[in-house]
Amino acid sequence: MSKKIAVLLTDSFEDVEYTEPAKAFKEAGHSLTVIEETKGKTVEGKQGKARVGIDAGINDVSPDQFDALFIPGGFSPDILRADELYVAFAKVFMDDKKPVFAICHGPQLLISSETLTGRDVTGYKSIHIDLKNAGANLHDEEVVVCGNQLVTSRTPDDLPAFIREALKLLN
Repeated sequence: MSKKIAVLLTDSFEDVEYTEPAKAFKEAGHSLTVIEETKGKTVEGKQGKARVGIDAGINDVSPDQFDALFIPGGFSPDILRADELYVAFAKVFMDDKKPVFAICHGPQLLISSETLTGRDVTGYKSIHIDLKNAGANLHDEEVVVCGNQLVTSRTPDDLPAFIREALKLLN
């Protein structure tokens, strides 16, 4: 069954952490809506290899329109977490126990939404202490699945495992 996936993304995302999962999700029949401040804008990956059009403005969507949330890494999640609109959006998915896929620095949005207490997670090495301080149970593994909801990974090297586990949750 096809699922609607919200993607929170802005400039300086880690290119392959968006492009590879997005391609796999679409090939599996799911749809993605890329969300940032302004619909129609184009954001660019930090490697300069990926340019992504914004499908919807954050003020024009609601978490209840989507089945899952995808947060690619890079600097994008750190930029987005400074805006309460994105933090609140992510919090709804966590609170409602909808699937959330966060790789690399992606969990930073979940740290800011204060939804990681007692949850099993991983993330990029530089945010490990932040994850612990947020009350998460940190695991330094290629992919960590918490319950039937949260999938986290550390780096682009972990993408095959991240995509595999995310697709399992979507199906």
